[in-house]
Amino acid sequence: MVFQIGSGLILTASYTPDFSSIEGNLSQEVVFGKTSIPLLVTLLTATLAYFLSQTKFRISKN
Repeated sequence: MVFQIGSGLILTASYTPDFSSIEGNLSQEVVFGKTSIPLLVTLLTATLAYFLSQTKFRISKN
């Protein structure tokens, strides 16, 4: 694990991006992605998963 972290640090530090493929189309706007699932659906799904996992744990515990 130490080797993987060390080699990752070295490779990241020595990486030089290739800007020639961009050809001057640099934008000042940064987009991190757009989600198609609303926050409410995500919270509902996470809550359902939590309660299902708790029910499974209680059944396997007895």
